[in-house]
Parts: sequence; C-alpha cells; structure tokens
Amino acid sequence: MRMKLYTLLCISFFLLFTACNQDDDPVPPEKVSRTVLAYIMADNSLSNYASLDIDEMMVGMAAVDASDNNLLVYVDDNSREGSPSYNPPTLFRLSKDKSGTVLKEVVREYKEQVSTDASVMEEVMKRTFAEYPAESYGLVVWSHGEGWIPSPLPIVKKTSTRWIGEDSGHHLNIADMAFIFEKVGCHLDFILFDACFGQSVEVVYELHDYVDYIIGSPTEIPGPGASYDKVVPAMFAAANVGIEIGKAYYDPYAALYTGDRPSRFEDPWTAGVSISVIDCAALENLASVTKQTLSSDPILLNLLLNSNIYNYDRRAKSSSSYIGYYDMRQLMQYLSSDIDNWTSAANNAIIYWKATPKNYSSYIGMFPISQGQTCGVSHYIPFSLDSQAAAAYRSTAWYTAAGLNKIGW
Repeated sequence: MRMKLYTLLCISFFLLFTACNQDDDPVPPEKVSRTVLAYIMADNSLSNYASLDIDEMMVGMAAVDASDNNLLVYVDDNSREGSPSYNPPTLFRLSKDKSGTVLKEVVREYKEQVSTDASVMEEVMKRTFAEYPAESYGLVVWSHGEGWIPSPLPIVKKTSTRWIGEDSGHHLNIADMAFIFEKVGCHLDFILFDACFGQSVEVVYELHDYVDYIIGSPTEIPGPGASYDKVVPAMFAAANVGIEIGKAYYDPYAALYTGDRPSRFEDPWTAGVSISVIDCAALENLASVTKQTLSSDPILLNLLLNSNIYNYDRRAKSSSSYIGYYDMRQLMQYLSSDIDNWTSAANNAIIYWKATPKNYSSYIGMFPISQGQTCGVSHYIPFSLDSQAAAAYRSTAWYTAAGLNKIGW
C-alpha cells in the first residue's frame, strides 16, 4: 500500500513538474510562408517620410494573411532623447486582432544606436528571422543611398559618398551587407532598395549569392519612395515576387504622372520614377559573357566620359558629390565585341525595367529617361585610373568577375 501511494505521489509530482516546465520553456515558433523585414534607417532628412510609409504599410498589411505571413519593421528616426517627440529605435511587427484591424506590436525597443552600424543590422535581422521563422524571407532597405561607393573614401575631392543608409553621418557599406547576410545565414527571396542609385551592377553582383531578386532604381528615387499600401501585398506574392514588387512600385507613380514636380510636400507625387528588377540567378552568366566579350582594344576614358552614354547621375560633374552612374547596356556597346550575345545575357538578368518619360532630380529638376534605349542598371566609369575611387572599384566582386582588368580599369 505504501509503495502504491509512493508511486502515485511520484507520478503526480512528475506530471506537475512537466506541466510547469511546458509553461517555462519557450515554445518553438511556428514557420509561416514568408517573413519580411523593413529596415528603416531614417535618422536623416527623410525622417518625416518614415512615419508616412509605416502608415502605408499598415494599410497594405490589411490585404495580407497575417496568420501565414510576418511583416516586421525596424525604424530609427531623427528624434532625439529628451524631446517630447522622442521615439527610440524600435522593432515591431504588424499584426492583426480578431476583427482584422492591423496593429503595431512592439517586439523590442532599443537604446539609442546607429542603424547603419553593421552589428545593429545583424542583430535585428537575426532576431527577426529567428523569432519569426518562415519558408522564405524578404528585406526592404530604406534610406538614402549612393550605389557601390564605399564610405569613407579618401579621394582628393571631399565627398559625402556612401553605399546605403545614413545615420548621424555614418553609412552602411555594401561589403558590410554581404558580411551580414553571410553571418545571418538565411537566403532572401528579395531585397527592395528603397533608396537612390541602388540598382548598379556592382551592388547587385556583390549580393547575388544571398538573394533571388533585387528591386531598385538606377537613379534618384522620389522622396515618398514606395507606395507601401500597394507594395506590401506584392511582397507576399506566392509567385514572381520580384516582378510583382517592381510593378507595385512603378504603377502608382505611372498612374499619377504628369511630368511636373509637386510644389507641396503633402501633394501626390506626379514627377515619375524609374525601377528595375534583377534575377540574381542570371548574374553569373552575365559576368561570364561580359568577361568573354570585352574588347581588347584600348578604350580612352575621356572618350567614354564624353560620349552619349546615358548617365543616371544628374549632379554636376564638378560637384564634390558626383559619382556617375552610366547605363550598362549603352556602355557595353562601346566595350563588348559581341553586343548581341551580351544583350541576350543582360535581358535574362534584367527581368523588369520601367521608367516614366521623365524623372525628377533634386539637383537639376526634371530630366528625360528613354526606357527603350536604357536597361535600368548602372555601371561605373572611372574618371582617372589612378584615383582612390578607381582603386576601390577594383576590389568589387563585379570588377573581377567581369574581367575589367582586361581593358586596363
């Protein structure tokens, strides 16, 4: 009898202990179809647009199945500690209540930090994808942008060049992003660069091992950036997600386009936009064909720089901030010995390219873009082969893969 009682007591204790343990141990999160992180580096002049874009994201999320998809937003704006309007850097999830109303669910508030610091982006990405696992992942990179140029770059002219993101004078380099993706260890379905000059071949090639599609603009983008009420549902498309995002970015601008820049901040943007989509699986072949077809004939830089190759960078060439983002297809008409073969490879990589007849530049105002004569992806041309910028360019993955040393660059 005592043994039976002892046994019953042991069983009861075991069941009680197990029940308590189930409450204490974290339950492994359930995988959904897709988790997307919008990484908003807004501690800069774009800060006012951040809150507007988040409001648009909430509208867009209303059309998404939140039970099978996650949208998380990390935002660091330019508000300052101690001010009544201070917002600490925050990671939150857009969720829905039982009635279907979209809510901002705070995942974590951070102490003041620099959003362009590689360690900060790495922590946010790791936390997001570990706590909200999915079958596939996407990333929105939101901020100012400056193509492939690393920061700081000690060239002769003083310059504020950078790659992507601006926070208190600090910038995030393309090489840092590749290193972050390597450490986070997840492959992305897409990256949307909601930032100026993001769609350069040097940028997309540096990141192509970590992502299927890259969506971005080869030139300046409008201050309002993406219409996230349309783009958010596209980010969760089951098929052709890259093209769906590209269309959702372009179509709202095309619908409003008049060719005139709005005179007031609150007016709809009518001055157009340019957007393209890269299929990263085709970039290895594009690099190979580029290397195979580069002409061995010497090409003078001043010939290229003073030719009619379309330039997406409308800053004055004498400006300290000028970089030069030239249309890759038009450039290859000078550099390739087999332009038809090269164009075929490029068409496989650039699967979507749309531009309104004119775009707006904050430096010169409206300027024309001929979609039929350009490809929507930029390529660098060095001003001088012995410059610091040219030396930095030789360290890019594209320079080596495309065999640009063949023409002496």
